[in-house]
Amino acid sequence: MNRAAELLLQTSDFTSFSKLHTDAKTNICRVTKARWEETEPGLWRFEITADRFLRNMVRAVVGTLIDVGRGRISEKDFADIIAQKNRCAAGESVPGNALSLVNIVYPQELFLTD
Repeated sequence: MNRAAELLLQTSDFTSFSKLHTDAKTNICRVTKARWEETEPGLWRFEITADRFLRNMVRAVVGTLIDVGRGRISEKDFADIIAQKNRCAAGESVPGNALSLVNIVYPQELFLTD
C-alpha cells in the first residue's frame, strides 16, 4: 500500500478521488506525504498531507489503497485509476468516522502584518 501511496506524490489531478459534481474549480492538489504506518499489531494509520483536499478525496484514496492491500487491485491498477480521472474507476470511499484533521498550516503571506 505504501508503494501505491507514493504515486500520489507524483500526481496533480485527483479527479478519480473527488466527489462528482462539486463546485470545485479544479481538481489539482499537491500531496506532499502519503504513508501507512502500523501503530500497533493489526492497527494501521494513513497519514496524508497536501496543499488542499477535494471533497471525499481522502476517503476515496484510502478505500482504493485498501483494495491494493487486499490484493483486489495491483499498484499498476492504482496508477491506471489515477490516470483515468474517473471517480467510478476508484474504489469505494471508507466511512468518515475514523477520519480526523490533525493540523492546518496557512502560508505566512496570508496574514496581515503591522
